[in-house]
Amino acid sequence: MKRLYDELAYDVSKRTTKKYSTSFSLGILALKPTIRNAIYAVYGFVRLADEIVDSFHDYDKAGLLNQFKAETHQAIRSGISINPILQSFQETVNKYQIDLKLIDDFLYSMEMDLNPMVYDMESYDEYIFGSAEVVGLMCLQVFTQGDKEMYKQLKPYAQKLGSAFQKVNFLRDLKDDYQLLGRTYFPNVNMECFDNNCKCEIEREIELEFKEALIGIKMLPESARFGVYLAYRYYLALFHKIKNTPAHKIINQRVRIPNSKKLMLTMHTYLRFKTAFL
Repeated sequence: MKRLYDELAYDVSKRTTKKYSTSFSLGILALKPTIRNAIYAVYGFVRLADEIVDSFHDYDKAGLLNQFKAETHQAIRSGISINPILQSFQETVNKYQIDLKLIDDFLYSMEMDLNPMVYDMESYDEYIFGSAEVVGLMCLQVFTQGDKEMYKQLKPYAQKLGSAFQKVNFLRDLKDDYQLLGRTYFPNVNMECFDNNCKCEIEREIELEFKEALIGIKMLPESARFGVYLAYRYYLALFHKIKNTPAHKIINQRVRIPNSKKLMLTMHTYLRFKTAFL
């Protein structure tokens, strides 16, 4: 029965999420059950594309990404895929009428990662929109479940949250991006001279985006509000740890939040959500 395959497909996306991100796994678990599978499907799709450009160094990454792009569009058009992650993603896209342009913008940002480059402000903004903001917008289309007015109202806040998350990722992954992958995302920053002044300028930008994003989180439907708030709190904790880490350490090591601390943060966030957040 196809139902069994569909269950398998969503389970693969769920297991992919858990394998790669404790933070997002716990955040998705805090969503209402009716929308969890859809968000697992979005994350699984994003993660698979990201793996192609970040990890498959001994293979034809451009060819694999083109194949993945073609298979994604074919799956959405036909309503079926033998790739379980694409199967769950196409079902989510078709069920929630996710804008295909968001998917194309995301895949284009993945193409930008195929070759080392130094970003200027225009390409930096373009990359952040395609790699992060559109992912927030895909999720928002699930959260709003066809309510176009709500989607339009919450869209700028979802973009700010996606942007803040991505910029925190850039700081967290500075060592690997620069030293291993040859990427310098932050414009007008010489990584050979990266210091606390450069770091503080980037952090001020992120801080403003976190503040704006919180406004939108408070306006989300009840089914999504706590889960998104929890992911927000995880990233805020990571951001604060990065802020307290000197620039010379950031460029030589990856800052992490231990899983034990994430679990403690989950409990604290739940209490905060129930008492002070609303």
